[in-house]
Amino acid sequence: MSSINEFYSKEKKESYYETLVKELSSLNKELNAFSTINESINSGYPFSAKDNICVKGFESTASSRILAGYKPAFSATSINKLLSKDFGFLGKTVMDEFGFGSFGVNCETPARNPFNPEYVAGGSSSGAAVAASIMKYHLAIAESTGGSISTPAAFCGVVGFTPTYGTVSRYGLIDYANSLDKIGIISRYAEDIREAFSVIRGEDPLDSTSVGKVPEEKRKDKIIILKEAMEHAEEKVRSSFAGLIGKLENMGYRVEEKSFEPISKAVSIYYIISMAEASTNLAKYTGFKYGYQGEDFTKGYNAFFTEARNKFGEETKRRIILGTFVRGTSVKSKYYGKALRARALIIDGMNKLLGDGYILTPTMPITTPKFTEVKELTPLQSYASDILTIPPNLCGFPHISFPYDYVGGMPLGAQLVSSHFNDNAVIGFAEQWEKQFEYKFRYNLGSL
Repeated sequence: MSSINEFYSKEKKESYYETLVKELSSLNKELNAFSTINESINSGYPFSAKDNICVKGFESTASSRILAGYKPAFSATSINKLLSKDFGFLGKTVMDEFGFGSFGVNCETPARNPFNPEYVAGGSSSGAAVAASIMKYHLAIAESTGGSISTPAAFCGVVGFTPTYGTVSRYGLIDYANSLDKIGIISRYAEDIREAFSVIRGEDPLDSTSVGKVPEEKRKDKIIILKEAMEHAEEKVRSSFAGLIGKLENMGYRVEEKSFEPISKAVSIYYIISMAEASTNLAKYTGFKYGYQGEDFTKGYNAFFTEARNKFGEETKRRIILGTFVRGTSVKSKYYGKALRARALIIDGMNKLLGDGYILTPTMPITTPKFTEVKELTPLQSYASDILTIPPNLCGFPHISFPYDYVGGMPLGAQLVSSHFNDNAVIGFAEQWEKQFEYKFRYNLGSL
């Protein structure tokens, strides 16, 4: 029985939601998972929304000061679908500003890891992963551009599902990069993800990139390990991952190592494309609407515009500058155009690899770092940490991160990738895995 069905089958006291909100508010002071908690929730299976997914009447800021106070007059399609199926909105979760980050530190109040608050929760869907980890019955609606679901799911010991690009409507999402953004789900168990995915997927007339194709479930018995991916993993990760491979072979999977050299170029390609699209999307934040609004109209346009844009954080400014450069007239074909062509080649190459099996990698090449360790990383080192999560995101393939081991009291995650629209197969794989692996959670708020 899924946690969702179990929740509805159990009798709940009248004070259930009141108690849940009280417990959550108390723990949130330590972990900072939520930017807003809906104290009026009184029915339905609790779910949260990442702060770049609009919920009518609730502040939706993408964890950016420039959107402080913005309360949309509409909800995202994915939110409306859940509300129509007896899910209850619990609140908005903290994230890296506009989704820019791998560790969840690019915001004013970073979420902290539920296993140990000295460690990061991962980004950019940091709060969503923490929320899924600390509550017994909960579903986190999140979003991924280059690994924003897989990374925090791995660091927080939960399951993170990123669907095929277009299978879930992006209407109501505060964009990062239009050709890369995907709304997905983080939860404790894959079975709950299957149920929620069946609710939120489907074509939407409000999103021209959405598709109505029914996701397949072509299960495969072959797992492909990429040689280049393992070369980037630190020793603790490689050692633990070898144990996972042995367990999967015992479960009947055939494991084969293959080389795919173009994967080493994926990070560069991704950041060129994503930053170019991000700089375009962020151009609309000028101080006239969408949150912060300037009041001194005697200023010249540049001064007025600069005052508003100073609300952006350091990482956001960096990506705007780099993105504006790579799509400049004089260099557009050299960088952005070439990146698009290279992306097409990687999609074609990975499609061939996925023809007869899944691709499996560690979710991250490193174990969960402490906040103090992340502060010492340069921007380039931070970007390079996404080497394993970027390829499936760049190509729009469905993938799922699941816990498979614990090292030093902290969880490790592995990421399974399949071909386009084979979404239910990756969920099925995780369902099969968790039947013989015991997940660990430090908190169980809302237990019945």
